[in-house]
Amino acid sequence: MQRLFLPPLKALMGSRNVGLLVPKAASRAQCGGGSYGGRRPLRPGQYGTITEVALQSGKGTVSLPSRAAERAVGRWLLVCSGTVAGAVILGGVTRLTESGLSMVDWHLIKEMKPPTSQEEWEAEFQKYQQFPEFKILNHDMTLAEFKFIWYMEYSHRMWGRAVGLAYILPAAYFWRKGWLNRGMKGRVLALCGLVCFQGLLGWYMVKSGLEEKPESYDIPRVSQYRLAAHLGSALILYCGSLWTSLSLLLPQHKIPETRQLLWLRRFAGGTAGLVFLTALSGAFVAGLDAGLVYNSFPKMGESWIPEDLLTFSPILKNVFENPTMVQFDHRLLGVTSVTAITMLYFLSRRIPLPRRTKMAAVTLLALAYAQVALGISTLLMYVPTPLAATHQSGSLALLSGALWLMNELRRVPK
Repeated sequence: MQRLFLPPLKALMGSRNVGLLVPKAASRAQCGGGSYGGRRPLRPGQYGTITEVALQSGKGTVSLPSRAAERAVGRWLLVCSGTVAGAVILGGVTRLTESGLSMVDWHLIKEMKPPTSQEEWEAEFQKYQQFPEFKILNHDMTLAEFKFIWYMEYSHRMWGRAVGLAYILPAAYFWRKGWLNRGMKGRVLALCGLVCFQGLLGWYMVKSGLEEKPESYDIPRVSQYRLAAHLGSALILYCGSLWTSLSLLLPQHKIPETRQLLWLRRFAGGTAGLVFLTALSGAFVAGLDAGLVYNSFPKMGESWIPEDLLTFSPILKNVFENPTMVQFDHRLLGVTSVTAITMLYFLSRRIPLPRRTKMAAVTLLALAYAQVALGISTLLMYVPTPLAATHQSGSLALLSGALWLMNELRRVPK
C-alpha cells in the first residue's frame, strides 16, 4: 500500500485550502470515478492557486498547503525589497562622499576582486588620474584618500550583485517547484529583468561623469537625468517587490464597498504617486547639488520666489537643469505631499476601517512629518552626509508607508 504523507496539522489549520489538490485540467473529467493510475506526472504550473503543489498518483504524496508556499514567496520578496532599500541607501552615501567616479571601468566578474598589492593599487589610481574628476577637483588626492572612495563605490557595486543573486536564485527555485502561477511568473520575470537593467543603467550613469565636458568650468558629475533614471528604476523595483510581498503576506480585509471607501482608495493611490515623484525629484537635487543653493526655510533667501528661478532658456530647461528651480520644485512637492497625507489621515478617520488599516494611516502620517523635519534640517545644516543619507532613507520609509496603506485598502476579489 502506498503511504500518504500529509502536511503538519498546524500548517493545515493555517491554510485556506486544506483539501487534496486536484489539477485543473483533470478535475472535472477524472475525479468522479476514474483512476489516477494511468496519468502522466503533472508539470509545475498546472494548479489552481499561486502555490498549490501536485498530488501525484505514482508517489501518493501531498504537498505543503498553498498558504505556506505563499508565505515563502512573500517573505522572499520582502527580503528582496530590503536589499533594494540597502542598495539605494548605500548608493546615496556613495554619492554624498563623492565616491561614484572612483572606478572608471565596469566588468561583471573581473572587478569583484579588489586590488591587493601596492602595485595593483597604484595602477588603479593611475587609471583614475586620467579622468576629469581627478584633474579638476582631486589633483592633490593621496593614495589613501583614493582607497576610501574606491571602496565606497566597490561596496555599492558588490551589493548590487548580491541583490541580483537574491532575486534570481530563489526565483529559479520557486519556479522549479511550481509555486508560481502564470501571472506571478510574469511579475517575477519583470522584477529579475529590472535588477539586471539596474546594473547596466548604473554604469551608463557613471560614464556620464567620466566624459570630458566642453566647458572647462563644468564640475565633473554624473548626468542628473541618468541619476534620476537610476534611482527611479530602483524605486520601481522596490515598490513592485514590496507590494507583491504585502499582498501575499497580509490577508485582505472585507471592507464594505462604499463611495467613501472608493474615494479614499483613489486618494491614497494619488498620494503614493506624489510621494514617489517627490523622492524622484530628490535625484535632480542631488545631481545638481541644488541643496546648497538656498539654505533657509521657509523662504529661499529673502523672498518666497527667488529671482533666478527662470534664468535658463527655454523655460522648460529650468525644471531639470536650474538648481534654484530644482530645489524650489522639491520643496513644493514635499509640502504638497505632507498636506495630502494629512488630508488622507483625517479622511480615513471618517470611515469605519479595520484596526490594521488605521495603524497604516497613522504610521504614514508620522513618517511624513518626520521626513519633512529631516529635509528642513538637512537644508539648514548645509547637507551634512549623515543627515542627508537619513533623509534619503526616510523617503523609502515614507514610500513604504504609502504602499502599506494602499495595500490595506485594496479591493477584495469576489
